[in-house]
Amino acid sequence: MPRFSFAAPFTLGAQIDARAGHAEVASREFLLEGDRTWTYARYRDEAVRLAHFLQRRLGAVDEARPGHVAMLLENHLELLALYGACGFLGHTLFGVNTGLRGDTLTGVLNQSRARLLVVDQRIAHEVVRVQQQLQHVAPENVVVLHTDATTPVEGNDLMACVEREVGALGSLDTPGVDVDMQKPLMVIYTSGTTGLPKGILNNHMKMLAIGMAVSTNLALDADDTGYACMPLFHSNALYLGFHPAFHVGGRLSMRERFSASSFVPDCFRYGVTYWNYVGEPVHYVLGAIEKQYGGDEARIAAEVTNHPRNTLRYALGNGAAAPDIERFMRWLGLEEMFELYGSTEAAISTFRKKTDPRGSVGEITDPAVQILNERGETCPPAELGPDGKIRNYAEAVGEICRVAADTALFQGYFDNPTANTSKFRDGVYHSGDLGHVVERDGARFLFFDGRTDDWIRKDGENFSALQVARHVQEHPDIVLAAAYGVPCAVSDELVMVALKLRPGVAFDPKAFFDFCERQVTDGGMDRKWFPDFVRVVDEFEYTQTEKILVRNLKGVHFDRNRLPDAQLFFRQRGDTTYKPLTAADYATLRKEFAAREKLDLLDR
Repeated sequence: MPRFSFAAPFTLGAQIDARAGHAEVASREFLLEGDRTWTYARYRDEAVRLAHFLQRRLGAVDEARPGHVAMLLENHLELLALYGACGFLGHTLFGVNTGLRGDTLTGVLNQSRARLLVVDQRIAHEVVRVQQQLQHVAPENVVVLHTDATTPVEGNDLMACVEREVGALGSLDTPGVDVDMQKPLMVIYTSGTTGLPKGILNNHMKMLAIGMAVSTNLALDADDTGYACMPLFHSNALYLGFHPAFHVGGRLSMRERFSASSFVPDCFRYGVTYWNYVGEPVHYVLGAIEKQYGGDEARIAAEVTNHPRNTLRYALGNGAAAPDIERFMRWLGLEEMFELYGSTEAAISTFRKKTDPRGSVGEITDPAVQILNERGETCPPAELGPDGKIRNYAEAVGEICRVAADTALFQGYFDNPTANTSKFRDGVYHSGDLGHVVERDGARFLFFDGRTDDWIRKDGENFSALQVARHVQEHPDIVLAAAYGVPCAVSDELVMVALKLRPGVAFDPKAFFDFCERQVTDGGMDRKWFPDFVRVVDEFEYTQTEKILVRNLKGVHFDRNRLPDAQLFFRQRGDTTYKPLTAADYATLRKEFAAREKLDLLDR
């Protein structure tokens, strides 16, 4: 159980140098991608060589010519070398989402004022399409990382340029730059469902401090190995994957992008001990295991849980449903699974432990964190009845906020004062998330209830779409569910759910209706949450961070004209089962909306 300490300034470059110069750490494996392995010394040399390349390409840095570098990369060793290079120089790396296209990609790159862009060969054509609209990146500074072994690079090959302009890999001197730990190291973008994604500033101190905190909470040491298959342009993989391993002198294995079927083989191959996730990957991994072993618990126990090469101990992230957490821990043989609350802004965070209440995202240890209603008043704790229902739902659920003069680790949005003012105003940090608190033995436990724009409003009451989805997903034949509000001819909204079923399972309208009724009577679901419409999907659409694109579902709602072949079902007052929604049924519904002059709600 080796533990090392590194006496160095709290900047990324200095910390890399400290590990590469440590007699016991320098030669230890650090980064693993397929058959490629870099030690800490090799990582330092690769990062320093790229730093010299950036210096030559960007020249002098000032306000008019900022040291801004953008990347459009999947997970590769060179991405982390570029991150380290910016750390050595005091430059800022902009982690652009690889799913961006067209005007949005152009807008993000132009707003970043990046003067050099490193792009993955497999998506370089998307940059070519918008290159004429780029305002700050000269054509020669769009450099391509060769990632397809079967095809030569078209354009400027990154590593060929580095070889030509800097030379072969070797122990070059660290660039002589005095870097301030408060200087922005990386800008990480939000998902950006409307308008351009917002870039969140992250300085050296913040990135390194998060790695220290996470590795401490997990009690990691230099023998631990992380697994980064979530995108490294996103905070989850950096905060919870790279930096904890880096802090303790451990290892980080990586895959170009997430693959459910490769998860278990990769864990066995690399000796993974902890894994970071975000969104739905937990569900996908379980689905892959179930498919491979036919759901045979005895085989799963023998060939996964108790396999001699299974060293996985921890998983940490957010977005996993409680039933998936329980099954994942059982099938993978975990000691602990930490379902967290937090965001890239990092102003508020919690860390759930297995002894915490089911469904919670951990204990609130910061007294400044409060649940506020729309009037800015503190919401009371949730009062639970014997059936588990929240008796005071309307009063207990509000926005998760932090009431303090400081913003904790949140350092603002890049070049976006309007967003800064919206997020932190009148001494309150507004997360934009819904939540409630359950008190137990003097401790406050946080429950995440979705985004503030994920409310469903029915019969004059607001409630969380996420909570509805969680209740529905408890059904044994439903592997994934999304809930959302859809138009109502009378007032407010109705509740619709989209369901992905287990392979080979057909939707049973009566059985699902009865299940929802049991969730109301015995499972803690409010009667108003009972779904009015059901859509069965083969698969969902997802963001780059594996979150369901609910807005696309909401946009077409139960429109039989736009969904002529979809499996749609509905219920009306007094029904005891769901019924197929036919074209004739939808025509009748349209007449009801037209009679109330609300037809635009269906057609917008």
